[in-house]
Amino acid sequence: MRFFITIVCTFLLSVLCHAQGIDTTALSQQKQLTQSIENISSKSLASINDQYTKLTTTIESQSEKVLKRIQDKEAKLQKKLQGIDSTKAKELFSDTKSKYQELQAKLKSPVDQTIAQPLKEYIPGIDSLQTLFKFLNQPNSKIPGIPADKLQQVQAVSSQLKVLQTRLQQANDIQSFIREREAELKASLANTGLAKELTGYNKEVFYYQQRLTEYKTILHDKKKMQEKLLATVRDLPVFQKFMQQHSYLAQLFRMPENYGTPQALVGLQTRASTQQQLQQRLGNISASGGGMNPQQYMQQQIGAAQQQMSVLKDKLNKLGGGSSDMTMPDFKSNNQHIKSFLHRLEYGFNVQSEKSRYLLPVTSDIALTVGYKLNDKSIIGIGASYKLGWGNGLSNIHFTSEGIGLRSYTDIKLKGSIWITGGLEYNYLQRFNDLSYLKNIDVWQRSALIGLSKKYKAGKKNGNMQVLYDFLAAREVPAGQSLKFRIGYTF
Repeated sequence: MRFFITIVCTFLLSVLCHAQGIDTTALSQQKQLTQSIENISSKSLASINDQYTKLTTTIESQSEKVLKRIQDKEAKLQKKLQGIDSTKAKELFSDTKSKYQELQAKLKSPVDQTIAQPLKEYIPGIDSLQTLFKFLNQPNSKIPGIPADKLQQVQAVSSQLKVLQTRLQQANDIQSFIREREAELKASLANTGLAKELTGYNKEVFYYQQRLTEYKTILHDKKKMQEKLLATVRDLPVFQKFMQQHSYLAQLFRMPENYGTPQALVGLQTRASTQQQLQQRLGNISASGGGMNPQQYMQQQIGAAQQQMSVLKDKLNKLGGGSSDMTMPDFKSNNQHIKSFLHRLEYGFNVQSEKSRYLLPVTSDIALTVGYKLNDKSIIGIGASYKLGWGNGLSNIHFTSEGIGLRSYTDIKLKGSIWITGGLEYNYLQRFNDLSYLKNIDVWQRSALIGLSKKYKAGKKNGNMQVLYDFLAAREVPAGQSLKFRIGYTF
């Protein structure tokens, strides 16, 4: 009886929906949409907003700094050119000050939120999130179920994204201006003896280009929170349709209304027909005695072309991107230069063990280090070590504090994964129970080390092995270990 009543109710509900013009499929999609919006994490929105705010601040700061530094360089250049050719100096530098002031004023001016697409460059991560925020910011009549506080948070992130895009576009404009300005100065100062003064100018232009590339790479990366945010609505047909109509990519490349259906492929050549035409046109290769199948010939040509494209792409990426008008360095560039101080630091630890000698037990030096990357091939750093005693044998194992050490080091890349390593160390080699014992500097032993390091990948970390020789070991009392072997990791 209960089963019969359920069937009747379902039938009556469907009839009622049909009579009132209600689409049950639309109701189901609306229910899915409401559930998806409820699943959007406020924490994810807050995190994304924070990331965009920090990146915007960084772009503004770097843009202001590069404009000021280049303007200062031009002022010095103008002063030097004034003594050589005052007419040319006036011609080259008459209105540049106002242009720099205009660019700086734009960086500090409020952002026009009415501009739909402030950034005239396609970045997939930005486009996806911006389209999502447009979708969520539709009138409540279209998308019910958004709580007022969450809608306000969505609008805040959307607004910050507009600010980020605006500042990034302004940075692109600054990059174009200083690149064109560099080319103009090079051409005008070619015969004045001041062309070498532009090396510093070229450095500023190149490193600014590298920084912008790094910022865009950050936006290209698929962050976990952004992906989680998009995953809530990505598979909904209503959002997919909205994406096809309102995304920046859709504005650049208009999609047909029936995109994704078999009807959209009407009129296009099939793979079989294309392959048949190639067979006919390239058939003379095998007919002339070459003995090569046309399909095999095409595969070889495509493979060779793809290999060449990969080589060119790698070269372009190393230089900062794929733009045809990018600035080429007139100097030996340093990839670490564009990174912040904290991002140039590397942290690590290493372990070195010694057998028992004299009155000392078996010990292990456990060291923590922090290094600063001067460039891709040289690192300087400092560290501290703790000498842990293990006892005098398997039958007498107990832990003791046998000393501590302070160290400095330098790593210089030799070839491949082999580095030259050198450093100075001070070691306190006596058992202590109180830090006051360490004040007597005279009892600290010195070490002057040089050797080789082998660096390698160890999972997600970088491992290293070191073989070092201590030139001062024999002079110390008691005599130290001349040859040292250490293993460790860097983070």
